[in-house]
Amino acid sequence: MPSTIPEAFLDLLTTKKSFAHLGTTMPDGTPQVTPVWVDWDGQHVLVNSARGRLKDRNMDTRRKVGLAISDPENPYRYLGIQGEVVEVTEDGAAAHIDTMAKKYLGQDKYPFGQPGEVRCLYKIAPRKVHTMGA
Repeated sequence: MPSTIPEAFLDLLTTKKSFAHLGTTMPDGTPQVTPVWVDWDGQHVLVNSARGRLKDRNMDTRRKVGLAISDPENPYRYLGIQGEVVEVTEDGAAAHIDTMAKKYLGQDKYPFGQPGEVRCLYKIAPRKVHTMGA
């Protein structure tokens, strides 16, 4: 069952430079957690990564994920999301990582790309949402 992000916490996904800690599951069932940049399209949490990375491989085969997103100005205010990757696409992913570089680094172009790197955009549908703080 889809869940919505409370309006009072959308800033953590849209305007603030909030890092999310993305939890995926390894083949043996152990958790794997990575800090990531996040975005919101009005329905899905968006995460951008490169093909072949560990989180990419995990999300490709085990689509249930968790995100913990703390407010950079108040770490006691946070948004927790349990969700599912409902789409993985390369379409628009290169432009999206540049948008994220502008938000998080103030740079027009993502500076950490590697030659031959293929960017992917992961659309995560929130299934359960919990919050703390005001």
